[in-house]
Amino acid sequence: MLAAVAAALLVAAAGTVVAVPTDAAPTGDAVTFDAGVPESYDFAATDEPGVASVDGERFDALDAALAAAEPGDTVELRGRFDPEATVVVATPNVTIRGVDGRAGTDAMPVVDGPGEGDVLAVNASGVTIDGLWVRNSGYATEDNDAAVWVDGAGVTVRDSRITDATFGVWVDSVADARLVDNTVVGRDEIASRTDRGNGIQLYETADAYVADNRITDARDGIYYSWADGVTARNNTLWDLRYGVHYMYSNDCRLVANTAVGNDAGYALMLSEGLAILNNTAVDNTGQSGHGILLKSIDHTTVRGNHVVGNENGLFVYNSLDNEIARNLVAGNGAGVHLSAGSVRESVHHNTFARNRLAVRADVGQQVVWNESAGNYWAGAGTRDVDGDGISETRYRPAGMVQHLTDEHPSASAFTGSPAFEIVRLAERTLPVVEAPGVVDRRPLADPPHDWRAYYDRSH
Repeated sequence: MLAAVAAALLVAAAGTVVAVPTDAAPTGDAVTFDAGVPESYDFAATDEPGVASVDGERFDALDAALAAAEPGDTVELRGRFDPEATVVVATPNVTIRGVDGRAGTDAMPVVDGPGEGDVLAVNASGVTIDGLWVRNSGYATEDNDAAVWVDGAGVTVRDSRITDATFGVWVDSVADARLVDNTVVGRDEIASRTDRGNGIQLYETADAYVADNRITDARDGIYYSWADGVTARNNTLWDLRYGVHYMYSNDCRLVANTAVGNDAGYALMLSEGLAILNNTAVDNTGQSGHGILLKSIDHTTVRGNHVVGNENGLFVYNSLDNEIARNLVAGNGAGVHLSAGSVRESVHHNTFARNRLAVRADVGQQVVWNESAGNYWAGAGTRDVDGDGISETRYRPAGMVQHLTDEHPSASAFTGSPAFEIVRLAERTLPVVEAPGVVDRRPLADPPHDWRAYYDRSH
């Protein structure tokens, strides 16, 4: 039957202008990418006794120094503090600063918790934590044990180190938090990532700013739950379940972050109005294996990202009315996987190269991604007669062949046969062939991106 259909399509296709595809198969070369992160951290804490100073007065106990501080004061810390219970900051607009916080690993002042509950609870507004090492929270995920618990508006945590914690920083139902240039290291001795806490937890918050942090060995790097209007910029996230995880969080911006070596890079769920811009997702090949996951995401822009060497580059599930544009999608198992009715996306000016499968479309209809200018498909064999950079020959990255093999898996053994090649030819040249899948009516003749930087240039 397939042979008969193929013969009919071959007759129909005779005389048409055909773009002959070049070799689109991936080379199998490993991705070359250096995120600039260590394989592990080995910090050494100072054993010098802790001394806190407030307006020239010295205290041996951190609690006493905080009780003496007034709004606007700075509490300066040196050495090591070993509180027996959670240290509570109740005075607004104070700064707690490590005097030697930037002098080196051994000199950084340490607040070493008792291994139960929170270590440092900020219950006042306008507080700044600057240049401290906070570690050794409790282990109870159900109690949200955190190194730094933020329950005051306008709190800043910067230039600090947070380790040996279930949750690193938990922002709890307050606005305008600023978390900048911190190193957050979870507990890698807990083998299952799902049993750990998150590096930064944003719960029922708004207008937070999360930038230049390094997060590893937690469950998720940055977790959003009912967190709106948050900007996360230039964070580096590795060895996690999800680098970034959105849930019920709208109108957020994710800009220029790097997620490498996680189960999934960026997991966007049940949210809308997001801007996912200029991020990098490389080698996220764990249990989920997605570079960027969109699950029930609407009215969102995914633009300018590099999605390279993941199991799925982009996985779009039950999501509508999104723009996916100007991304480099290279070396993934599947460049884009569409599923569960994700049929109203605008997908244009992307570069698809070296993916084992450019597009997988589990949809029951034909999806047209664009009308004016499409995407570059390595190996599509474009034909640009008028020199405007757009091919006159449409391209079907996911069409009848994939539909047939999905419906009849045994047919996969024949995907390289002449009959299947004739089906592919007809899909490229005959508008009457409208099988379920994806069509790019105006593919680009030249790639907008150069993917060679991610591969050994000797190949």
